[in-house]
Amino acid sequence: MNGVALTEDKFAFFKRLIEKKGFKFTKQRKLILEQLFIADRHLRVEDIYERLKDTDIGLATVYRNMKIFADMGIVKEIIVDGISYYELKIFSKKPLHIHFQCIQCNDIIDVDERKVALEYIKLNKIVEDVNDLAIYDVDIMFAGLCGRCREAEYQGQ
Repeated sequence: MNGVALTEDKFAFFKRLIEKKGFKFTKQRKLILEQLFIADRHLRVEDIYERLKDTDIGLATVYRNMKIFADMGIVKEIIVDGISYYELKIFSKKPLHIHFQCIQCNDIIDVDERKVALEYIKLNKIVEDVNDLAIYDVDIMFAGLCGRCREAEYQGQ
């Protein structure tokens, strides 16, 4: 299946989901979702707006739709220092992953190490068993300096 067909299948899925919740699948919603599909990083509402400002979609429309998408579980909101970043939750390439925030440039990076994910799954199981819980979601955020900022700091010394 080529990338265009796969994307159209995803849009068909979102259209059904959004309409099932009583909303219309508007051109604006499709354009916003499209930005989340093609993003190579976590996006703020302002980032999405900047990418779409030539389409006459207003900032308030982006804010409103991101809240709707978060409430539906389509996107995951990651709040760092009072700033919301978003990533697709449905169709995520990595359903379990950990985040790292650079305290210098504020980039949010996915930590995709398989060994780390396996260790997290073990820890998750222990927490569930010891506390008689069922964990459905988790937010793990490490903070420090990314490689680019570490290099810049090293160069500055």
